[in-house]
Amino acid sequence: MARSRHSGEEFARPIRRLLVGLLVLALLALFALWRIDSPRVERMRAEVIDRVLPSFDWALAPVTGLATMAANFQSYAHLHEQNRQLRRELQQMRAWREAALQLEQENAKLLDLNKVRLDPELTYITGVVMADSGSPFRQSVLLNVGARDGVLDGWPAMDGIGLVGRISGVGQSTSRVMLLTDTSSRIPVTIQPSGQRAILAGDNTIYPPIDFLENPDLVRPGDRVVSSGDGGMFPADLLVGQVTMSADGRLRIRLAADYERLEFLRVLRSHQAEVLDEAGRLIVPEPREVFGPPAPAPESLAPADEAAASAAETQDG
Repeated sequence: MARSRHSGEEFARPIRRLLVGLLVLALLALFALWRIDSPRVERMRAEVIDRVLPSFDWALAPVTGLATMAANFQSYAHLHEQNRQLRRELQQMRAWREAALQLEQENAKLLDLNKVRLDPELTYITGVVMADSGSPFRQSVLLNVGARDGVLDGWPAMDGIGLVGRISGVGQSTSRVMLLTDTSSRIPVTIQPSGQRAILAGDNTIYPPIDFLENPDLVRPGDRVVSSGDGGMFPADLLVGQVTMSADGRLRIRLAADYERLEFLRVLRSHQAEVLDEAGRLIVPEPREVFGPPAPAPESLAPADEAAASAAETQDG
């Protein structure tokens, strides 16, 4: 038994070496044949590929099926997660809708109790942004509404959320809107809830700085910024943005308007500022009839006094 096993191992080793050598020679021949640049070899390679690859379709079918199943499973899992997220958002939107309806009803009741009269002239006209200046020294856009639509110079322009700028130049059918980021833009703002007054100054960046702030210690990042209405430039309480802190420690404003997608703008019809041509009217008001007709002038009383004096003299005589 020991001799037979030993003899079997002696015969197996040469055969194994022979097979390995033949395999190496075959691989070297295949490599050399595949690297030869000859038209005949190229035709032979093409024939081999045409004969071998179609016969392997049955072997690749399970792999292709498994890959397709994995892709479909990932797609179904993504759709399931997206559906769950949409359901959560829908539930949140329903809650917000109920809250908005309650606030609307409460606001209507308060307006009715306070006898608030809304200004009918604070309406708007919507225009399409036709072109952007794109200049590093001027930030403005061009709208397709102008004098024929009743647009006046100085009116504020907003997108769907916040203030964008003001009308600065009106044509017959077009008008130019100077954005809040323009270096020539200066608007008075109010920072809530502290009520601090400041000036929003454009500097050709999407985060314009805040200048002339009364007390910076009362302002915090995240505070709401609205138009103050000072100077009669803009109506009050138009949303501008939120306060943010820059890397250099300066207070800036993150604008609420989406300046990257300015497609439609609303031009608000606002009142023109009242011009005071006489300072005396501001200090001393004009006389008005408050408690009845005005008292008679001294000139009208003089003839009556003379008649009464002459009648007294006649009686004494």
